[in-house]
Amino acid sequence: MSEKEFLYNLERKLWKSAEKLRSSLDPSIYKHVVLGLIFLKYVSDAFESRRKELENEFRNPDSELYLGDDEELIKEELEVKDYYTEKNIFWVPEIARWKYIQENIRLSIGAKLPDGREFKSAGKLIDDALTAIEKENPKLKRVLNKDYARLQIDTKLADLVDLISTIPFEHESLKAKDILGHVYEYFLGQFASKEGKRGGQFYTPKSIVNLIVEIIKPFKGKVYDPAMGSGGFFVSSEKFIEAHGGKIEDISIYGQESNPTTWRLAIMNMVIRGLDFNFGKEPADTFTKDQHPDLRADFVLANPPFNQKEEDWWHPSLENDKRWVYGTPPKGNANFAWMQHMLYHTSPNGVVGLVLANGSLSSTTGGEDEIRKNIIEADLVEAIIALPDKLFTNTQIPASIWILNKNKSQKNKTLFIDARDFGEMIDRKQRILRDSDIKEIVDTFDRFRKGEDVDKKGVYKVATTDDIRKENYILTPGRYVGIKDDETDSIPFNEKMQELTKKLSTELEKNKELEKLLRHNLGELGFKLGDINEYK
Repeated sequence: MSEKEFLYNLERKLWKSAEKLRSSLDPSIYKHVVLGLIFLKYVSDAFESRRKELENEFRNPDSELYLGDDEELIKEELEVKDYYTEKNIFWVPEIARWKYIQENIRLSIGAKLPDGREFKSAGKLIDDALTAIEKENPKLKRVLNKDYARLQIDTKLADLVDLISTIPFEHESLKAKDILGHVYEYFLGQFASKEGKRGGQFYTPKSIVNLIVEIIKPFKGKVYDPAMGSGGFFVSSEKFIEAHGGKIEDISIYGQESNPTTWRLAIMNMVIRGLDFNFGKEPADTFTKDQHPDLRADFVLANPPFNQKEEDWWHPSLENDKRWVYGTPPKGNANFAWMQHMLYHTSPNGVVGLVLANGSLSSTTGGEDEIRKNIIEADLVEAIIALPDKLFTNTQIPASIWILNKNKSQKNKTLFIDARDFGEMIDRKQRILRDSDIKEIVDTFDRFRKGEDVDKKGVYKVATTDDIRKENYILTPGRYVGIKDDETDSIPFNEKMQELTKKLSTELEKNKELEKLLRHNLGELGFKLGDINEYK
């Protein structure tokens, strides 16, 4: 079975089963129930994998860790925490290990001890497991959602534990962490779809994330997302680096998120993949409580909230903020506040890739046109990509990708890409960018950076800063790329116009004859054409 088929079958199986278990629970609650157990399964599996590795070394005479036949000593050494943490494996206490949970979770349902007391409930069993992991691993402090007992869904929890236990972690081309990581990411996407607008707050569609990462190419340095959601850009960056033979250790991950729930999801997402990260000491507002004030990142990737209103972001302390290098953003819309925050945190040779509502390309409200002009004149805009509709689960607002570069290879030039006709519908409401779409855009962008001619009418156009000045600093790709030629029509334009003009002349002559005939017939009946017009 191919990798794609394997993952597809796994996705459908798990989601179908999980949906049956969801019953009366709201997706916003059930999301944490499922993702928390997937997280618990992963850290436990990673721990057990390291444990087996250690046991083999303890018993291997050729290993530096050989302990002979002393079973008690081997058992004791297998519980030494340092053996796990040195390999970036989370230490999992016995009560949090998946095998222990599986063996004990159904004992709690409807059972009683000899003295009449009840066993620990299934929910309490999970809560205690998560508490134990959090206590032993400082990075997870205040992160895990320990609220299972309160939900009172013990039987469903036991069924869900059995379900997650069936996840196969073996495939010829996939590592166990990649399989579970894929499951985690898939569930995030499904919950985002089910929750609508709220779900989209923590999840950026995978195809958009992949496109930006492929363009930005975060191989080495500091990677930053100031509106990180569940951390999708970091996961995609990891995959990009691995796919191109790089080393994940060569990048440092920085992020910020104001929503406490989403902040926790992002941390769990990183832990599942064994990525080192700095998401600040707490969930906090990016504008008023910047968790990385001194950071200058090499790559900034983000999908900030679109068109935030004054009550959602503005604070009087931001009036003369040092981040507003290109102009104070209007209180009524945070689009250019996000952009300038990112530029402020970008290194002198850094690159920014962000998604914004299309209004940012042409708006003149509140001085946005002046800010856009200043950013263009600073020669920061490397590319603008107009995206197709229906890519997002939570909004129908048209969006574009801005690529900003503090050290462009093509000075005073900007690549405009109209990708509105790209992608394919995967169902009635949802569109995705295909791998072939992403490859075409990325290849074109790479060729542009090399100075090659990439113009294609209706799709790609390289414009100079002077061209943009003539358009009053409006950056809508449609203004530059023109109208796509009809690829099925091979007739030259001049020849076609001559033929159309000839046909039009013939039709006009026919109209004259018809008008003459109509006037004659009406006259025979005693009417003039003017008389008829009076009754219109």
